[in-house]
Amino acid sequence: MNEHLDQMPSGFFRLSKDYFILSTNKTLLNILSYNQAELVGKFVHTIFSNSSSAFFQLHFYPLITEKNRVEELYIELKSKSGKIIPVLLYANSLHNGEMLCNVVPITKRNQYIDQLLEAKKIAEKRLTEKNELNAQLKLTLKRLEEKQEELLKVNLENHQYKKETKKELELAKKIQETTLTKAFDNHHLQIDSHYKASSELSGDIYGFYQINEYQYGIILLDVMGHGISSALITMSLETLFQRLITKGVATDLVIQELDNHLHSYFDNNEEAWHYCTAIYLFVDTENQTIEYINAGHPPALYVETSGQLKELQSSTPPLGSFKGIEFRTTKFTYTQGARILLYTDGVSEPLEHGHLSDILKAYTADSLKTLKDKLMESLEREGEEYYKNDDQCFILMDLK
Repeated sequence: MNEHLDQMPSGFFRLSKDYFILSTNKTLLNILSYNQAELVGKFVHTIFSNSSSAFFQLHFYPLITEKNRVEELYIELKSKSGKIIPVLLYANSLHNGEMLCNVVPITKRNQYIDQLLEAKKIAEKRLTEKNELNAQLKLTLKRLEEKQEELLKVNLENHQYKKETKKELELAKKIQETTLTKAFDNHHLQIDSHYKASSELSGDIYGFYQINEYQYGIILLDVMGHGISSALITMSLETLFQRLITKGVATDLVIQELDNHLHSYFDNNEEAWHYCTAIYLFVDTENQTIEYINAGHPPALYVETSGQLKELQSSTPPLGSFKGIEFRTTKFTYTQGARILLYTDGVSEPLEHGHLSDILKAYTADSLKTLKDKLMESLEREGEEYYKNDDQCFILMDLK
């Protein structure tokens, strides 16, 4: 369990699609007086009171199925000793069918509300008793003020919880960005990139790696959608393609393994299905060749110093679309001084058709940095506002 999740002020647990507990944080274990081994693998109703088990089945399942999320569902948990603990339940459904659940104990809040109601009744009753009216009103007002202060404290605790959750998302974004490979420049290649997520987390991922003295692998993927679900998929794909590429695995096998990996996620959960466009280039600088596969991705642009341009078009559907696809490579010889642009649809869609090609040809004699700055300037100034909420990512490469 992630250290940050263990330190969350609320209880956390992860459920399988069959409602078995897969993991918990320490906060939940402390609330229920269990240890990890006693809960993991158990049916979720183990931690519910009898009434809440029925309520959970009637209300939780329809909500998580239709909306993929549950907010402020009041239920009662049952501790190891049998103690009943009222909580508010929040949940999200992942695309593999698993569910992430948070529970916030509200025992104190219920006590405060009950006490406020009691104070109100006393105040109303004393209003009819003239002899004790003033004394009782003062006492009641004092009690109300005390309870309001206590409620304010609870609200501040809730606000702190929201701030900590936001910090967790920001940390996840930072971790995602640190996995991206950095620009490099040697006597064979110069590579630079641009990456801008549309929200906290992105569905775009890329990597470029030197395999040996003369061989390099460059990959760019775009998972359907953006946000937490897409980001989780990109992180798992990044771990896989980094291992395959750096080992020098053949181009078609790299793409095949990524396709198999996506299918393994969603074989038993079609509603959570995600696909992914991808383009992978295997560059051999000794023989001056490029071998590539484009799986449903926008065509990469290859331009020579003469201005002659070639599009590296898609030849197969996106990864995760259909099983049994045969991924075939395309190979060509490049000329020294040529330049390549790889990009996602978040870069091409905001601009007019042919705009990227025009920029690439217009700046063939300029430095890679100048070209990168021009592309970013075009996206900012000329891109249509409707498309600016999509993830943006591109890679520039000079073949020396």
